[in-house]
Amino acid sequence: MPLHPQVEAYLKSIADLPPVWSLPVDEARRNYNEAAPLNAGPLDEVAQIEDRLLPGPEGEVPVRIYTPADAGAGTFVFFHGGGWVLGNLDTHDVMCLAFAARTPCRVIAVDYRLAPEHRHPAALVDAWAASAWTLHTATGPVAVGGDSAGGHLAAVVAMRARDRGFPLALQVLMYPVTDAAMDTRSYAECAEGYRLTRKGMEYYWGHYLGDGDPSDPEVSPLRAPDLAGVAPAFVTTAEFDPLRDEGEAYAERLRESGVPVELKRYDGLVHGFYTLGALLDATSPAYDDVAAALRAAF
Repeated sequence: MPLHPQVEAYLKSIADLPPVWSLPVDEARRNYNEAAPLNAGPLDEVAQIEDRLLPGPEGEVPVRIYTPADAGAGTFVFFHGGGWVLGNLDTHDVMCLAFAARTPCRVIAVDYRLAPEHRHPAALVDAWAASAWTLHTATGPVAVGGDSAGGHLAAVVAMRARDRGFPLALQVLMYPVTDAAMDTRSYAECAEGYRLTRKGMEYYWGHYLGDGDPSDPEVSPLRAPDLAGVAPAFVTTAEFDPLRDEGEAYAERLRESGVPVELKRYDGLVHGFYTLGALLDATSPAYDDVAAALRAAF
């Protein structure tokens, strides 16, 4: 279907901004951080928000814990997007508030280390440390999830949880990165003009991976030889997104491996729509979809 009219208007509004791949990292981060609250839209409310530090093998890991008044037993560990280079706890506050309030459940957002200062596997080390801490301390079921690069981290954390004997209730992969190859049809169809671009992904991968091995399953989970036994998945994609096909291919790989999967493509939308609630009517219902998946899993 065609671009949603609200998406089309948004893309026109940012058409003259310098692309992320043309900017020094500090400037790209500043622009991303400044845009986030303007794009976020209405914020859900929870009873308590706590910032704390969790233990990790390479230093303490900052997290933000969201607890609604009527929280159930489940805990959702969340990893933010931003190409492993951008983003922090504040840029994705709107998403975590929505998931905590609408499920309702406790949400633990992880402020993992960013590239290029900290290349792979630093972000994954932090993501796993926060997840392992939660799995050891939570009294109820635990799910993991994230958007874009955060979805990538969640997919790899789910594989680690399987391999290390930790049961996860669900992995929520929102337009996730699953392969470093960048060779899909959606990469060709959506190479430019739809917010996230091919050059943008080359920029992110270059900073994150450096000279690392793109075929490593903890870099490209789509290439994992065996996905049997990982947590059930709720996978979402956007029609006009370079990452569309690899997200859907990962859902199919999971399904072929006997993993229960729900896949939902949001037609007419672009990468990053979960963070555009001030501009898109479709964002709030998409939060409800994630909350429903978490409720069912918990």
